[in-house]
Amino acid sequence: MKDILDAIQSPDSTSSDFANIKLPESYRAVTVHKDEAEMFAGLESRDKDPRKSLHLDDVALPELGPGEALVAVMASSVNYNSVWTSIFEPVSTFSFLERYGRLSELTKRHDLPYHIIGSDLAGVVLRTGPGVNAWNPGDEVVAHCLSVELESSDGHNDTMLDPEQRIWGFETNFGGLAEIALVKSNQLMPKPDHLSWEEAASPGLVNSTAYRQLVSRNGAGMKQGDNVLIWGASGGLGSYATQFALAGGANPICVVSSPEKADICRAMGADAVIDRNAEGYKFWKDENTQDPREWKRFGSKIRELTGGEDIDIVFEHPGRETFGASVYVTRKGGTITTCASTSGYMHQYDNRYLWMSLKRIIGSHFANYREAWEANRLIAKGKIHPTLSKVYSLEETGQAAYDVHRNLHQGKVGVLALAPQEGLGVRDPEMRAKHIDAINRFRNI
Repeated sequence: MKDILDAIQSPDSTSSDFANIKLPESYRAVTVHKDEAEMFAGLESRDKDPRKSLHLDDVALPELGPGEALVAVMASSVNYNSVWTSIFEPVSTFSFLERYGRLSELTKRHDLPYHIIGSDLAGVVLRTGPGVNAWNPGDEVVAHCLSVELESSDGHNDTMLDPEQRIWGFETNFGGLAEIALVKSNQLMPKPDHLSWEEAASPGLVNSTAYRQLVSRNGAGMKQGDNVLIWGASGGLGSYATQFALAGGANPICVVSSPEKADICRAMGADAVIDRNAEGYKFWKDENTQDPREWKRFGSKIRELTGGEDIDIVFEHPGRETFGASVYVTRKGGTITTCASTSGYMHQYDNRYLWMSLKRIIGSHFANYREAWEANRLIAKGKIHPTLSKVYSLEETGQAAYDVHRNLHQGKVGVLALAPQEGLGVRDPEMRAKHIDAINRFRNI
């Protein structure tokens, strides 16, 4: 690993230098173990501790297949799917690996008694497999997390519709929370030159997800002037939705849970912010009964902030706790886009407010390669900025996942893999200087 890191840090290294580096037989990676999948049985979700289930192991270097690349990971980050994997919810991810392993001789590599997790990376290409022409050893890259086979016609208008669509590092093995990762070459994108490794690694999954859900024609198709309700607007996903709304001429109405998070939204440029805890909204009377009066009170607050207008688009991801309110406050003919369900998967809403007002619910899941590329391009151009707040070492990934699980974080949480310290990998310091306040916005809270 030292030879790899030395080559990455040397300004004189060439593609052939990287191609000639002898790869190690093993590397360090953050894993969960198949024989521990029942370790949290009987516990409530919030009581399950990722620090107990995530391990830092030495693992064997996987075989490189056609259309694939091995990448030296300088930095990665923690997403909610890393938390779900670590607490074995809603199911153990080993069921995903078993299913994928049955697909072909090559995919059998993924069905192992350990799962290397992580769906983000920034790093350097070490090797490419047969059929890879667009990328070479030594290329500095980030990776999006869409893994597809594209042998079915279903995925050729939108690769997210491929029947064999998976999320890398969650539904496949050999993820990014490791010193080396195995990806398909069509996951790779250029690393933004003005960002450090950890900054470049942090937007991938959430930035692309927000782009598809809010901006793309496959999602809400946001336009100038739209009122966009953004739940968790200072969080890992919502912070990008807030930036897209502002950059696209829309009007974000940011919902947060504390004055500190409200300040973050205002620092991004949002004027309309609702602190749901300060307002005391209780959308559920009890475990089984929602309170429409609270929906109406919430809607009244929104109109105070919009000059009497209702919401055109709801950017939904909490799920069960908020979904009834989201459907209610959306304007006639408006759109609720939903991904994930961090407060529960079983959504309940009053369908009268949907069908009689001609509203739409759109399910949105990650992004196709083109959407991910466009989202990354906006990062590279300095139009959208990483929302990195804190960086951990690979050894501390369990603590990082715990903090995300308990909502103790702001923005995104990064993890250094091969990078020996923060701040490395910047290739365009002049552009960085222009955007340094925005880049550090979440670090300075």
